[in-house]
Amino acid sequence: MFERFARSWALIKASAAVLQKDKELLLFPVVSSIAALIVAASFLGPLVWWSMGHPEAFDDKSLSPMWYAWMFAFYLVQYFVMFFFNTALIGAASMRLEGRDPTVADGLRIAWSKVGKILVYAAIAATVGMILRAIEQRAGWIGKWIVGLLGAAWTVVTFMVVPILVHRDIGAIDAIKESAVLLKQTWGENLIGQGGVGLIFLLGHFAVWLPCGFLAFSAFAAQSAGLGVSLLVIAFICSLLLALIQTALQGVYSAALYRYAVGHENAPEFASDLMERAFATKR
Repeated sequence: MFERFARSWALIKASAAVLQKDKELLLFPVVSSIAALIVAASFLGPLVWWSMGHPEAFDDKSLSPMWYAWMFAFYLVQYFVMFFFNTALIGAASMRLEGRDPTVADGLRIAWSKVGKILVYAAIAATVGMILRAIEQRAGWIGKWIVGLLGAAWTVVTFMVVPILVHRDIGAIDAIKESAVLLKQTWGENLIGQGGVGLIFLLGHFAVWLPCGFLAFSAFAAQSAGLGVSLLVIAFICSLLLALIQTALQGVYSAALYRYAVGHENAPEFASDLMERAFATKR
């Protein structure tokens, strides 16, 4: 366990070393988050306003086709925004791993050149999301458990889709198939690496919220509301920064992982022995 955690930490450090050279890579998750909030407000705002006069519309038994069409459109646009900027991030990160000096414009140019394929992939992901949501609504707590497993499986199978779209001139469906093949051929400790990155940043969030939350609670108890609110705002900002850094690091990590899996040369930060331990070939 400790050895796997150490390997995960080594992968994070390697990704951070690459990110240190190109801090502008952080702009992609920042812009993606802002765009996602705008999309959410654009869809959910009118929906909330309309629902005030039609509360019965949200009864699961009376959901209309229009409701499902609205939700599908929301999923489609949100996934498109997420995949577009993730493609830009991974494209720029791949340029850095090749030894080049990418700009934000380079990443956006790569993403725009794949815009049709990204849209198709977003439509597929939106369809999967709607199916999982339907299962969750109709099967109670069992449905939620099943949806959790299916959602995790979908995330694992499609982990390499965006790097594949960046590097190859194939469609979204073929990219999903190739991602599944790469998962079978190079299983190793890929999941451990992904889970380790998430675990380390989860510990970071706890390290921020536990002391800030305790101090804020103490401040409110002492009737110092201003201090309590300030502490919560600080914790929120720190947590947001951690999330943005995690997204950028995972983009670099996935780009390096794909390049190693298909035999492309990586930057010195991702030494071959490190990648072999993290992504050993399945026997």
